[in-house]
Amino acid sequence: MSDLAAVILAAGEGTRLKSATPKVLHRLGGRPMLEWVLRAARAAGAGRQVVVLGHAAEKVRAILPAGVSTVLQAKQLGTGHALRTARPALAGFNGSVLVLCGDAPLITAATLRRLVRTHRRLRASATVLTACLADPFGYGRVLRNAGQGPWVRRIAEEKDATPDERRLTEVNSGAYCFQASWLWRALQRLDNRNRKGEFYLTDVLEVLNRAGRRVAAFRTGEAAEILGVNTRCDLASAAAVMNERKLAAVQAAGVTVWDPASTWIDPDVRIGRDTELLPGTRLSGRTALGTGNRIGPAADVCDTVTATNVSIRHSVVEGSRLGKGVRVGPYAHLRPGTRVADKVTIGNFAEINRSRIGTGVKVGHVSYLGDATVGPDANIGAGTITANYDGRRKHPTRVGARAFIGSQSVLIAPCTVGAGALTGAGAVVKAGTRIPAGTVAVGVPARIIKRRIVPSDQSVRRKP
Repeated sequence: MSDLAAVILAAGEGTRLKSATPKVLHRLGGRPMLEWVLRAARAAGAGRQVVVLGHAAEKVRAILPAGVSTVLQAKQLGTGHALRTARPALAGFNGSVLVLCGDAPLITAATLRRLVRTHRRLRASATVLTACLADPFGYGRVLRNAGQGPWVRRIAEEKDATPDERRLTEVNSGAYCFQASWLWRALQRLDNRNRKGEFYLTDVLEVLNRAGRRVAAFRTGEAAEILGVNTRCDLASAAAVMNERKLAAVQAAGVTVWDPASTWIDPDVRIGRDTELLPGTRLSGRTALGTGNRIGPAADVCDTVTATNVSIRHSVVEGSRLGKGVRVGPYAHLRPGTRVADKVTIGNFAEINRSRIGTGVKVGHVSYLGDATVGPDANIGAGTITANYDGRRKHPTRVGARAFIGSQSVLIAPCTVGAGALTGAGAVVKAGTRIPAGTVAVGVPARIIKRRIVPSDQSVRRKP
């Protein structure tokens, strides 16, 4: 639909949210509300997108993707006035114009596509998206022409509606599709002779009707799509709807969710088949889980990619990459920049930060590895820490393949423990130290006392 444009109204302050954050920047599903509206419009085919800014314009502009135009509504004079400000950004455009609210993040591309198709099929000058609500209080009621066909006479706002009109359940969503040339003409004819002294977008429908133009309605069957976020309660309701959608989608794709009520999944998360999500699990950001994972209970996984058959229990995993068959937790914390190879076990209360852990490594409980590289099949004893910060800079630690780090060892970076080497319990390896491959180091500071015989490694079996 290259002849489709979208104007998103995002100038409001959102005073009922009682927040220093601009209304449309409140996050939902890991992203600002406004971003979901932009995504839906783009997926519906809107080749041009214009955002009307007002309150905290620079903050809102900062999150917009490339290619999105902006205009500024310097004075808040109503929705009709806001749309007028968008006209210069669409100069010369003669197609269909979607008008959307930046605080209605649940609208879907599928519904917008149906709205546009209906608008064009009926050759309407304006088509309003509507829904039927069990409790329509606060919404403008849709007054259709006699016969209850697709044609709309006007929108009656709650405060102006008669008792009979208030009993109607079909309401205005605040989303429209207009034929561009008639939209700009109608906006010029608006007046602000009303209680608020504002130019109302809804009045455009009456203007078009008086001009003999066709004004239609398209009713969505998903009433949740029109939910606008005006309060913190609305924000929570919208988040719940978004989560329900995602839960339904992943279950349909072959994922087991044992307790949907306590499981939260951001919309951009990808999950492989036969993965199980246990109670209390939250998956957020750009997380992508492989097949056959078992996540939870009480797992918080963000911006993380896992291979197959990974288990994460009662743990926090952020910005990490986990290989096949990795076991994490309970009560472990993997911080951003961590890379874990296949068949690694990370035990209770272990913390790993910006480290690379080789295949088959075992990281004992109550351990900390920061800026470390650990070779395959090494063992990190309980209570081991890498002291990677000297008060000014972070330094690396290297632990070789099949090394055995004794319980409560302290490796003061930068230092190296060679392949097949062993540190005794409580050893302190000083900064700048290199423990040679196949040796045993004990004490404070750690000193070499003998060779270590490791039958699987011929290089360390020879006598010194």
